Parts: sequence; structure tokens; C-alpha cells
Amino acid sequence: MSVLGTSPDRSDADAKLRGQAIFGADLSRTGMLWAALARSPVAAGRIRAIDPAPALRVDGVLEVLTSADVPDWRTGVIVSDTPLLAADYVAYEGEPVAIVVAESRTAAEAGSRAVALDIETAEPVSTPEQALAPGARLVHPDWNRFAVAGGADIGRGGNVVAEVVHDPGDLDEAFAAADVVVEGTYRTPRQYQAHLEPKMALATYESGRFTIEVSHQYPFRLRDRVAQILGVAPSTVRVVGHHIGGGFGAKLDVSLEAFAALLARRFRRPVRMQHTALEERLVAPCRANAIVAVRSAVRRDGTILATDVEIVSDSGAYANNGPALSSIPMFVFGSIYRVGTARIRTRNVYTNTAPTGAYRGVNGPWLVFANERHMDAIADALGRDRRDFRLESLAQDGDLMRNGQPLVEASILREAFDRVDELAPWRDIVSRNQEQSDVVLRGARQSGAVSRSAEQSGTVQHGVRQDDIGSGEAGGQRAITGELRGVGQAAAVWLTNPMPGHATVKLNEDGTATVITSATENGSGAVATGLRQIAAEALGLAANAVTITMPDTDATGYDAGSQGSRTTHVVGRAIADASADVRSQVLDRASQMLEAAPEDLVIAGGVVTVAGVPAASLTLGAVAQAATWSDGPITAGASYVTPTPPHDPMCATGMLIKGWPTPTYHLHQAEVSVDPVTGRVTVDRYVVCQEVGRAIHPDAIAGQIQGGVAQGLGFALSERVDLDHGRYVLRTFKAHGLPLAEDVPKVEMIVMEHADAAGPYGAKGAAEPPIVPVAAAVANAVSDAIGVPFDTLPITPEAVLEALEAEPNGEAVARAARERSEQERETTGRAS
Repeated sequence: MSVLGTSPDRSDADAKLRGQAIFGADLSRTGMLWAALARSPVAAGRIRAIDPAPALRVDGVLEVLTSADVPDWRTGVIVSDTPLLAADYVAYEGEPVAIVVAESRTAAEAGSRAVALDIETAEPVSTPEQALAPGARLVHPDWNRFAVAGGADIGRGGNVVAEVVHDPGDLDEAFAAADVVVEGTYRTPRQYQAHLEPKMALATYESGRFTIEVSHQYPFRLRDRVAQILGVAPSTVRVVGHHIGGGFGAKLDVSLEAFAALLARRFRRPVRMQHTALEERLVAPCRANAIVAVRSAVRRDGTILATDVEIVSDSGAYANNGPALSSIPMFVFGSIYRVGTARIRTRNVYTNTAPTGAYRGVNGPWLVFANERHMDAIADALGRDRRDFRLESLAQDGDLMRNGQPLVEASILREAFDRVDELAPWRDIVSRNQEQSDVVLRGARQSGAVSRSAEQSGTVQHGVRQDDIGSGEAGGQRAITGELRGVGQAAAVWLTNPMPGHATVKLNEDGTATVITSATENGSGAVATGLRQIAAEALGLAANAVTITMPDTDATGYDAGSQGSRTTHVVGRAIADASADVRSQVLDRASQMLEAAPEDLVIAGGVVTVAGVPAASLTLGAVAQAATWSDGPITAGASYVTPTPPHDPMCATGMLIKGWPTPTYHLHQAEVSVDPVTGRVTVDRYVVCQEVGRAIHPDAIAGQIQGGVAQGLGFALSERVDLDHGRYVLRTFKAHGLPLAEDVPKVEMIVMEHADAAGPYGAKGAAEPPIVPVAAAVANAVSDAIGVPFDTLPITPEAVLEALEAEPNGEAVARAARERSEQERETTGRAS
């Protein structure tokens, strides 16, 4: 029986449920020192002096190090712009300026607070608009001295970290031929990963080598970045991974590890570091805030002749991954919809704020938000049904993306629209909402709030909850609450991250198998479920007969980490190839032992049997033992790197990501109700249709879809990462706005399987895409509900009320709803 398509228990479930799993935050060593960072209290300024004396007076503090005591070069993933400790100036609040080493964590943190800093403050460059303004102060005056990996031309200049431009040069002609020009500007905030386990590092130094124990999504990048920062060979750095208490992209680059390693070498003792809750928020590599301006030339028949896109994203004080992410808009605009010619310009800019970074879906959620809000805007401008307009604009199989890459399976998206419509028919929902809008208009008109002429003009188009019009327990008519109701859709094509993956599969002498890899289990279940099932399927084992090791860069081949849904597809492919080699070795050895041809043997249930002769069989353990004591253990290793898809290498300047590998297709549909009294948005129904290639572990995929939607709802409706003069306003979770269980509906899921020839048993990526279309679908639904376009996130109750008050007749509808609510309360009070 195949283990594929089943949902066995996670390998880490028991240990985590019992509290026995060892996370990085649990680690300790005898003789261990603690260290903490003194950080800048201001967003911008010149360092005049650092006085360690007050810190050294704290009982238990051993030493305070400043920039004079550490490597003085700058490093980075792509642009080498980041110092280990700030020397001359600080570029964001929370930037490290000194390290305090102590005998205890309490002493280290007290010492870090005691370091006396003399900083001449400067007015921070707080926003992307300020960064690009003429005469803007430079965040980094010496930006042109920063080296770029490989010497790549990424379009740098002043406060511009990177610029990517695709300009075919024919936009003017297309816009001149347009019947309608539709414009929109879409603004999105930062989003904080909010993982439970804080960042940490435990480093030791012995015999000229560093060992770093950590909870990290990408051990090999960490190895290379620590080596880069310390100026040592990567082979002198060993990274050992432990269970990860959440990451969502926040644990993909270096954080505290280089500091701990440096100190371990200096003191020849283990050194432990861990962020406080406040540090986590101050220096979190949040999803970047961004502004996307889109202008489209359209014919009356719905043909989009041209699209002009201008994007500015906030890199914060340092480049991090921003230059690479600047390529992604090329794959979002003009991909799933036919938009004629397109000019796309993306600029990633420095500001005096904490550096931004990776969060599940990177810039996809805000790019798709802009793209799909704009599709609704065009449909509204033309008076077209929004779903019909999308269907008429969909790309066909073989249509080219902006990089010249053909979307060979674009028709999967049309299937997604059909599948969603079978479950939640669009026309029925729109019709029901329109019928219900009449009830709201009647109530508002009776209160004198809306004139009949306004109703006839169509300036008010709202819906109310279906639940609010119906019979009560006794069959009587229930009171109308006046909640406004809307529906929205958003589609996306998303990549499965490539980069190298490696695995070694070993058949143990007891008939079980061990997979040795540095793939990390970041919570998705890819390692704890899917990879085990892939090996088990090839070797005829139960999933629980396969063990996967924890990451260790000394013991495994290179793996590019838990990011971009790549683990099952890339590492799974490596495991499938290695397992096929192991299987072949088993059959060769067993054929000698059973005196049968390898092609006549069957492996199932941990037993090798001659087909049709059940008595002629051997356990896998017996075969493994025989091999071990003759030719040697049965083991095999394999690597896989996703090939770059065919594309036009001349499509755009400054692109670091050239292709869109292993694309998957997605459609989300949201139904919402809006309370015009409080402004609260409730997501009543959410449908996801997601293409995964092959569902290796259906329950794990369902969990990722539900979790991705939950995070997307937070981004769309409630989460606040506000900045004021470069400094984060909210510093605890109390007012952060993370969605609670009651805020998230049970997601209805349609999983489409279209096997990918390169994937293990056809699997593609599945964990990252569920977050990408959410904000767009919800914003489209809320805009539909209240008749006001929501082009800025988050859509908070305050934003809804402001929009209603600003819209002609919107406040009238809200006032009528409030009056009905007051009448209901009075009636209820008299009855009681």
C-alpha cells in the first residue's frame, strides 16, 4: 500500500506535545558565558562616544566590546553594507553598538542597558518617499563603497539599494489608443513574523573551529555568513540545528550567531545569546512596506492594451535580500492576465528603519494585492462583472511572462475558477448580495438617510448578511442588523524556490532507513512528514520506519534551507533519487540471496519477496546485514537543483532572479460582512483552490493553507507595525492585532493535483502560496461590501468608518444601521 496521499503522524509530534523537544532556546553548557548587545536608542545619528564604564560596574560583567574590538569590514547577502557593530553612525533604532559579556544573562542584559552612549541625533529618513525626495539625506553617505556580490549591476544610487526596470518602449502608443485609463496607488505596511521562539545562538570554539548551535531555517547560509563576518574559511564553521520555534522567514540570515562565535574564540568558553521580546520586535526583518502605482490603458471591450507599474519598497537601513526581491514584480504583473505591453520599474530604498527581510511569501502578498485590486478597479470602470473580466483576461497555455518564460500550464488557473465556482457559485453570491442591498437601501430611505434618486443612480451598492434576514425560532421575521456584505477573488501564480538540496539515504541493519540532510523542519511538516514518506515509498517501508537527522553542516551536503516551499520539491527529489539507488542496491543483493532476477523481486512492508512466491522472502534488515558484512553498508546520496526555466536573459536590467521555477496556480475567494456601526470586518467564508503537483501528505497541506490564510488575514485586516520617525510605535503584542481563533474561519479547500515531472512523485511547493492572495481577496470583498475602494492595508475598523463617512450616502447607510441597532436594543430592553 502506498504511503503517498496519506497523513501519518509527524515524526516530531510526540516530543513537541510532551514538551521534550529541544529547541535552541533550551540549550545550555557548563561554564557558559552570556552576552547581550547594547543597541542604539535613536533611528539616526553620529556616534560621538561610547563609555563602557557604567556597564563594567555591573556585578558579573566581564568585558564590553565596541567596533574597535571586532572586524571592521562590512558584509551582507548581496550588498556588503552591514557592519558587525556601528562605528561612526547609527542607521536605525536597535542597531548594535557594543557587546557586553557576563557570567549570567541577567548581568549581560543589565550591562547592555548601562552602556553610556553619546549620539548626535539626525532627522531620520523615515519613509521611502523621503528617501527618494530631491536633496534627501543619504542613509549611507559612502554607499558607493559597498561591494556587490559578483560585481552585479543592480542599479544602485544614493538611497536606492537596487532598481529593476523592464521598459519595452511602446507604452505611449498604447495609452494613446485607450478608451479608458485606470489608475490606482496601493499601499501596504510591514508585517512582523511573530514567531514564538526568540532568536538565539550558542557558540563554542575548539581546535581552530567554531560550532554554532541554533534554531535556524538555513544552516548553510548561516555558516557562510558567519565565516564572511569573521573573515574565516566556511569549513571552520560548523552549524548544528535544533527544533525551530517558528520562523516564517525571520530566521534565514545571520543574527546573533557571529557575535557569539567571536566571543567564544575570545574567551575560550561557550557563549550564549538570546533576544529579549523587545529586541525581537525592534530588529525583526519584517516584510517590507511598499507603494505600488499602477496605470492601465483599456479598451471598452475589456482588452488591456498596456500596464505601467511603479514600485517602491522599503529596505530599511541595510540591503539584506531586497535586491533579489526587486525582481519578483516581473513575475506578478503581466503573468496570469494578458495586459498587452508593460513597463515595470521597481526601486528598493534605504531608510533609517530596521532592515526588512523575508516573511512567508516575501513581497508576493503586497504585489498580488496591488495587481488584483487593480483588476477589480478596471472591471468597475468598465461596468463589468469582476469574475467574468478576470476569466476573459486569463493567460493561455504558452503565454509569456515578462521575462519571456512561457507559462506552459496556465490553463490550470481556469480550472481553479471552475472548481471554486462549483463550491461557491459567484453569480449566486453576487445576486444574493444585491437583493439584500435593497433591504439596506429601504431601511436607509425610510430613515430619511438616502434619497430615492441616490438609490436609482447606483451610488450605494451594499449587501447585508443573509443570516440577518430570515425567520427566528418561532418562524417570525428577525430584525435587520444592517451588516454589509461583499465577495472578492484573487488569483496568483507562485514559484517553488529552487537552489541546491542534498540527502543521503542509509538502509539500517534493522531494516529501517535514515535520511541525512540539513533540510530544516520549520513547522510546515515537510521534513516531519513529506520527506519521510518519499523515502518510505521508494523503499517499501512505513513512514515511521524512516528517521531524518537534525541539520549539521559538517555531516551533510549543501541545502538552501526552509524557504519558498522548496523542501518537499527539491530535497524530496534528492531523497527520491538517493532512495532509488538504495532500492537498486537492495534488489541486487537480495537477488543473489534469493537466487532470483532483480526484476522479479517486490519490496513491500519491509520485506523483499519473489513475485508469486511468498515463501521466498527476506526482510530488508537481513539484506542490509548481509551487505554490511560483505560489500559494505547500503547507502546512497543525491543532489537536486531546479533548472532555470527557459526565458529571455535580456528582458530587464538589474534582475537577480531570472526565472520563475516550478510555478503553481491559486485562486482565493472571500465573503465578508462589515458592521457599519463598529467598522468591524468579519470573514464569513473563505475558499482556497490550490495546485500542489501531488499531495504527499494531505493533512500537512491543509494545515499550511489554514495557517497561511490566517497570516494573510492579519496582514489584510488587523496587524499593525506602525513607524513614527523611523521608530516602531507598538512594542508588545498587546495592540499588535494578530488574528485570534475567532477571527479566522475554517478554510474550505480544493487541492488540485497536476504532477510535475521533475518533482518527487509529482510534488511541487505548497506551504508558501496560501498567504499570497489573501489580502487581495479580502480587500476586494470589503470594497465590494461598502462600495468604497480599499487600496491601503490594513483595513481596520477605523479605516472602514472613515471610508463610510467619506463616501456619499455611506454615512447615511451607517447611520440607518445604527438607528436600527438602537431600536433593537430598546425593544430587547422592554421585553426583558
